[in-house]
Amino acid sequence: MAYNRENYLKRIIEIQEIVLEHQQRGVTQKWVYENVIKERFFISYSTFNAYLSVPAKAQLKALYAQREKDKELEKQQLKLF
Repeated sequence: MAYNRENYLKRIIEIQEIVLEHQQRGVTQKWVYENVIKERFFISYSTFNAYLSVPAKAQLKALYAQREKDKELEKQQLKLF
């Protein structure tokens, strides 16, 4: 389980990049799961398939954009000390 949303999305991106790298060589997703992912990340095959369907890069980009927006709003907020 990931510590927070950012770490979760980074983990998914890492898995997706590994799969893309191996698919360029011509191996199947099942082979990649059984020989690379399963040993390294300790996830089930159904979790692996779910990770491949997540648009993680777009979600991570949106998360960073939201953080920047929150920082800007915080700067504009009046504070009483």
